[in-house]
Amino acid sequence: MKPLSHWFRDSSQDLGLRLIAALGLLLYLVFIVVPVFMSLRSSFTDENPLKSGSDYIGFANYSEMLHDSQLRSSVGFTLALAVGVTLVANVVGLAFATLLDRTELSYRVLRTIAFLPQVISGVIVGFVWKTIFTEDGLLNDVLTRLHLADQPVDWLGKPHLAQLSVGIVVAWVLSGFTTVVYLAALQNIPRELYDAGSIDGANSRQLFRMITLRMVAPATTISVTISLITVLKLYDIITVLTSGGPANATQSTAQYIVKTAFTSDRFGYASAIAMFLLALSAVIALSVTSILRRREIDL
Repeated sequence: MKPLSHWFRDSSQDLGLRLIAALGLLLYLVFIVVPVFMSLRSSFTDENPLKSGSDYIGFANYSEMLHDSQLRSSVGFTLALAVGVTLVANVVGLAFATLLDRTELSYRVLRTIAFLPQVISGVIVGFVWKTIFTEDGLLNDVLTRLHLADQPVDWLGKPHLAQLSVGIVVAWVLSGFTTVVYLAALQNIPRELYDAGSIDGANSRQLFRMITLRMVAPATTISVTISLITVLKLYDIITVLTSGGPANATQSTAQYIVKTAFTSDRFGYASAIAMFLLALSAVIALSVTSILRRREIDL
C-alpha cells in the first residue's frame, strides 16, 4: 500500500498539470478563438477606422471578393508558392536528413547549422537575402566572376525572377524545419531492417525506396502539412524582400489583407478575406492530411 505522502504528492502534481492545461486553454481562447469570431463578425460589416460606427452589410464583402482581381492574383501566387516551396523544402529536407543521419560530432554540428534558417527571424532573413539579390550583391558577383552571366541580373525587379527569388528564400527557411522532422524519423528506423535488406541483396537505392520512404511516411504527413500552412499565411519574409512587387507579382494573400485593412482602411473587407484564407488553409490542410494518412496505411 502506498504511503499517504505519496497520494498527496500525486494530487499536487495533477493539480499543477490541470492549472497549466487551464492556462493554455484560456490563452488559446483569448488570443485565437475570440479574435477569429471578432473577425468573422467584422466581415459582415463595413467597418472602417475613419468612421464612428459600422453597419451590417450581409455578404456584400464576400460578393465583392468574387470580382477582386488583386485578390485572385494574390491567391494564385500564394497557392503556387505553397505547392512549389513545400515540394522543394521536403525533398531537400529528406536529402539533408539522410546525409546527416550519423552519430559523429561533426554531423551533430551540421544538424545545428541545418536548422538555423528556421530559428532566424523572418525579417532578418528578408533583409539578408535582399542584400544578396541586389544587382551589386553576392549572387550577381559570383555569377559574373564565374562567367555564368554577362551582366548583373535584376532578381527582384522582374516579376518572374522576383517570384523565383521569393520561392528560393522561403524554401531555404523551411528546409531547416523539414530536415529536423525527417532526421527524427530516420533515427527511429530500426537498423535491423537495413541489415536484413542488405543480406537479401538490396542495393542502397532499393533500401531507400522500400524502407526509408515507407518508414518516414508519418513524418512526411507532418512536414508537408505544416509547410503548406506556413506558406499560405506567409507575410514577413515577402514584405521585407519585395514588398509584394514588382507590380504585385509577389503579393501574398496575407499581405493583401494587411494592405486592405491598414492602407485602404477597409477592416470589414479585410476580415472577409481573412476568413476566406482561414477556410482555404483549413480545407487544404485537412485534404492533404487525409490523403497522406491513407498513403501511410497503403504503405
